[in-house]
Amino acid sequence: QGVTESFGAAVSCLSTAHLTDEVIKRSKRMILDTLGVGLLGSSTPVFNTVLQYSQRQQAVKNSKVWARPGSSVPPQYAAFVNGVAVHSMDFDDTWHPATHPSGTVLPAVLALAETLPVKPTGLELLLAFNVGIEVQGRLLRFSKEAHNIPKRFHPPAVVGVMGSAAATSKLLGLPPAQSIAALAIACSSAGAPMANAATQTKPLHMGNAARGGLEATELALLGLEGNTQILDLESGFGAFYPDYIPRQLAEVTPASQYRWVLEDQNIAQKRFPAHLGMHWVADAAIEARAKILDKHPNADVSQIQKITLRVPLSRYVDCPLPVTEHQARHSFQFNCCTALLDGEVTVESFSKSQMNRSALQEMLLKVNLENPQDNHSSFENMYCEISVETTQGETFTAHCDTFYGHWRKPLSHEDLLKKFRANASTVLTPDFVEGIIYTVDNLDSNQDCSMLWSYMHFNKQHMMHRHEHCFSLSV
Repeated sequence: QGVTESFGAAVSCLSTAHLTDEVIKRSKRMILDTLGVGLLGSSTPVFNTVLQYSQRQQAVKNSKVWARPGSSVPPQYAAFVNGVAVHSMDFDDTWHPATHPSGTVLPAVLALAETLPVKPTGLELLLAFNVGIEVQGRLLRFSKEAHNIPKRFHPPAVVGVMGSAAATSKLLGLPPAQSIAALAIACSSAGAPMANAATQTKPLHMGNAARGGLEATELALLGLEGNTQILDLESGFGAFYPDYIPRQLAEVTPASQYRWVLEDQNIAQKRFPAHLGMHWVADAAIEARAKILDKHPNADVSQIQKITLRVPLSRYVDCPLPVTEHQARHSFQFNCCTALLDGEVTVESFSKSQMNRSALQEMLLKVNLENPQDNHSSFENMYCEISVETTQGETFTAHCDTFYGHWRKPLSHEDLLKKFRANASTVLTPDFVEGIIYTVDNLDSNQDCSMLWSYMHFNKQHMMHRHEHCFSLSV
């Protein structure tokens, strides 16, 4: 049995009976967090642009666009638009080896589920989602390069499209041969260069992967075929990794147990919307600030002589003077200075008013980056060390090797709910926010998931304008 054949068999044969309590628990957290950042992202310019484009498409069957009542588009475009929303502020989850696993899978699964004549149960939805996550995790483990902070391409655009294809194949119940075809077709839609990081195009990587995987599954369902050894070959999926060494998946039978990657490798969920590397910097800077204020309670933190950051070498997150919010989300310097000035980094930190503050702009000029050889370019092993020199000649240092929210130090359930409520409430009323929390929490016992995408379709601002319009007409 070849590697590709083993993947096709696993995608087809895995059942809800193979889901473990730990996988269900962790994947529920991932789904809730992804829905929250997607709702928040529905207010961004890049989301509005791709929605305008997608609304030009027409189909017999349509799926809902998150946070846009009355807007429905063909399911592959719903996967695209909602996938863009998830990553539009770089607020979605991150895994190791490096990728954003949920945003390429959940939008595709929900868009497809909405169009099915028989709606899936919550467990069936969880199974499809986890199959998509599992395929990504397995593929990433076939390369040592994949364990490092990416340099050449954005990982969700490569493994994410394969995860989307696997998840939607599972949801449609495709047999092994068609599941293999879906993976082969999806592989020809994979890839996006890192040069588009820190731009409005980066969120499209997530949306394109969600759409590409769903389209691949639909084409496989119609009989389109691809290379049946796509995961075995150096010229297949191996084209993305020069050190690619694939291995077969364990055989899956109805009576067998299955060890999911998600059981062994937890997820990082972010506290603020920026590249994952920024979270080490922010935690270290907040600690240094606390030390300064502990010794000098009335100190003006903006009066700093020099800041030294010791971080891994990674060019695309070394942005000394960011001009756009997307550059700021990928700037060691910006997130360091924001944390020093404010004691936190938040959604509002990336607004124009906060970015253009004179105190922040002046502080950015005082930051010096160093790249120690022992500071590895890996989200598993990296650290951030900060040294702050004051105008009085004092030096304050701090070190962070595991930020709060990292897979080694995950957010508490209470803080994850707090993050979701803060994000979702920008779009939804409190009862809808709590409705999503309840629905996700009870997915494994829910026989009908349709309420989930109904909640996601709502927008309180739209309803307020609608009520105001109706009132003015009645007057």
